[in-house]
Amino acid sequence: MNRLNHLDDIIAAISTPLGVGGIGIVRLSGIGCVALADGLFSGKKTLEQKKSHTLSYGKIISQNEVIDEVLVSVMKAPQTYTKEDIVEINCHGGALVTRRVLEAVLNAGARLAEPGEFTKRAFLNGRMDLTQAEAVIDLIHSQTDLSRQAAVNQLEGRLKIAVRSMREEILDMIAAIEAVIDYPEHDVEEETYGSMEQGAQKLLGRMEELLRHADRGKILRDGLETVIVGKPNVGKSSLLNWLLEEDRAIVTDIPGTTRDTVEEYLNIDGIPIKIVDTAGIRQTGDLVEKMGVEKSKAYAEKADLILMMLDASRPLEEGDREILSFIKGKKALVLLNKTDLTPKLLLTEVEKFLPKEQFIPISIKENHGFDALLHGIKEMFFHGESMQAEDAILGNTRHKNALFQAKEAMECCLTTIRTRMPEDFISMDLQDANRALGEITGDVADEEIIDRIFTKFCLGK
Repeated sequence: MNRLNHLDDIIAAISTPLGVGGIGIVRLSGIGCVALADGLFSGKKTLEQKKSHTLSYGKIISQNEVIDEVLVSVMKAPQTYTKEDIVEINCHGGALVTRRVLEAVLNAGARLAEPGEFTKRAFLNGRMDLTQAEAVIDLIHSQTDLSRQAAVNQLEGRLKIAVRSMREEILDMIAAIEAVIDYPEHDVEEETYGSMEQGAQKLLGRMEELLRHADRGKILRDGLETVIVGKPNVGKSSLLNWLLEEDRAIVTDIPGTTRDTVEEYLNIDGIPIKIVDTAGIRQTGDLVEKMGVEKSKAYAEKADLILMMLDASRPLEEGDREILSFIKGKKALVLLNKTDLTPKLLLTEVEKFLPKEQFIPISIKENHGFDALLHGIKEMFFHGESMQAEDAILGNTRHKNALFQAKEAMECCLTTIRTRMPEDFISMDLQDANRALGEITGDVADEEIIDRIFTKFCLGK
């Protein structure tokens, strides 16, 4: 949808999940939405007579038929989510009644909102910047309290403030340089170059500090994608059930029981972990199982963390060596399971593929080794530190890429200053940095990128 079109339309959508529930909400936004809802509403007073941010009891009537008894909230611009007039019709929960209310609204002249269009209007109307709009969907999808708090921090504008502060400093530097260009009779003195270098160096340091924690932000936002691999019947599904504390995966003594991948989210000390139990990696003639094995390898290739299961009660076999070769050089932890039995696995053989620091002895049967596994994950990704929501100020890959471009431009700017090149070259580098930072907040953004961001939202948000 073109960002400049359709802003005068009244949009409507169901803002609650479809299904049986206490209430269902149909949301409207746009100039004239109160009058439109008034045409369907029957109560003691008309909705247009009501003060902003009030509830009214009545009925929704369409074509002389009572659709439902409702509570209607009227919120008038600009103190609303979209900075437009908003009406929310609270009807009884249930797919049919909610759809009937929506149909009545659409028949009265509203159009169905596109995915994320309410939040997109909030962005286009200046209520929030692009980072705050993205925080809305992060908040909805958060899996742990830490990821929720990180989204709340971004929604409150922490990243926006940091980025706009840097942009203001860059614009001040550009203005100073432009003044020199406009008045060429005044040469750029050495001390001016010195102050510009100091300012650019300070900005570069702030960008590098934000980028340093970017991976933590991505983990909190998307989860640490973790894959369990190993030969069939070494305890992969048992590990998943152990971590989940429930029988999510089928556990049998028959090799090849898991023929596909099983995905779950875990909350380990506030860290969201998207964990995948894969089919055992081995040579097989079973077509379905073979497809599962290939999928296992594909997951392992792109995973943030690989947990490889080895049976410590058995010597290392050729299948184990193949997997160890496959994960060599990747971020992996080797879980030595069944340590409650007599050990027969020679660690020196495993050390040919991975360092001993990445080995963790566990016994799922004896419920031993969970703390060591948690410590191993923290050590590998967070240098042993506890995860903090404040570390995740840089929320996603788009932010990281734009900030990296700003950092590169600032590095070029420093080189330009230090080599005492003409001031207009310095200004060009600063403008590149400013433009990249503007892409983060949406002050400078491609329309296609904006549309792509909001299509990830549900219809009613």
